[in-house]
Amino acid sequence: MPHLQSAPKTAQDFWDRIRDLYTAILQHPFNEELRKGTLDRERFLFYIQQDALYLIDYGKALALLAARAESPTRMRDFIRFASGIFTVEEAMHRIYFTEYGVKDPTQIKSPACFAYTNFLLATVSLRSYEEGVAAILPCFWVYREVGLSIHRSAVKPNPYERWIETYAGKEFGEATERAIEALEEALMSASESTRQQMLEAFITSTRLEWLFWDSAYRMEGWKP
Repeated sequence: MPHLQSAPKTAQDFWDRIRDLYTAILQHPFNEELRKGTLDRERFLFYIQQDALYLIDYGKALALLAARAESPTRMRDFIRFASGIFTVEEAMHRIYFTEYGVKDPTQIKSPACFAYTNFLLATVSLRSYEEGVAAILPCFWVYREVGLSIHRSAVKPNPYERWIETYAGKEFGEATERAIEALEEALMSASESTRQQMLEAFITSTRLEWLFWDSAYRMEGWKP
């Protein structure tokens, strides 16, 4: 479990605190089987339907951060991030939905999706701007690293190649770098207590990333 004794000073400090979590994500059966091309189709279908629901609220979180940002550069970045979600990633979902014959994707969030999106929206709305920036970053940073890692060793041909190419691609990588720069900028003027709260938000989102993949692998539903 990551320790929270000292407040981070750089973006790299954030990543260093979630290395074990990142390893757990990379080694999760969902991602291992996706890399091998053996992931059950129904599990992947569950995942992309939940991801489509997640991205709607993630886009709202990014738009809220744009409204709270004081820098015009960061305002434009967060608006572009939100716009990109509904072009690149949503297009990928549509391709898979068409391929799988899904006409009416589910509108019911899994418990993990519900927990993650509500955490993000609550954080960007009710906590500091700095914490909001930290909370939204794992969706960029973790996905880029997972995408690149899988891309390096993925079996080819792979039925999930579009997913792999999206997150290992140049466009997503550049967006990730801008999101990391936003974190670095926020750190510059943040107090030690704020930096600690930023770290906690970053770790929580990373844990929820793991939970999202785990939920998809188990095709988790609500109980009762």
